[in-house]
Amino acid sequence: MEQQESVKKWYALRVRSKHEFVTHNELCKKGIDSYLPAVRKMSQWKDRKKLIEIPLFSGYLFVNINVNSDEYFNTLKSRGAVNILSLEPGRPAQVPSDEIESLRIIVNSGRELDIYPNIKEGTAVLVKKGLFKGAKGILTSKDDYSMFSVDITLLGKGVSVKVLADDIETI
Repeated sequence: MEQQESVKKWYALRVRSKHEFVTHNELCKKGIDSYLPAVRKMSQWKDRKKLIEIPLFSGYLFVNINVNSDEYFNTLKSRGAVNILSLEPGRPAQVPSDEIESLRIIVNSGRELDIYPNIKEGTAVLVKKGLFKGAKGILTSKDDYSMFSVDITLLGKGVSVKVLADDIETI
């Protein structure tokens, strides 16, 4: 009989929209080690501005659990929890602890952060929001900026514009 592993590991927990803080707080009350990386951003309403805390990765937080114990089921039974990410059905995918630790260091630095999708240069992308919403092109870079390029192949020319990383997605 195979011995069950009793080591806690980090996993990414997908949660319902706008439930990141609710789920995180419930997990903490249950004694489950949970990490919700969040940043402070200025939010603008018609009549005022306010500094608010928002999740760094919308719809996700991290849990340090033993998947072969009651912690796993208690995590999934928490308010707002949807599922633990997996690469193959029934086998939760571990997030390396050094990635979690590096993320903590960066978030705790207090510096302004941008979320970058893991998209390589030369990938076809679609602008999903902002001024260029609906435009299709190629992700390139110039200096330290992500650039969105639209090429007119027939002319052998193109144009590029700086875009925010979270405004684009692969197509």
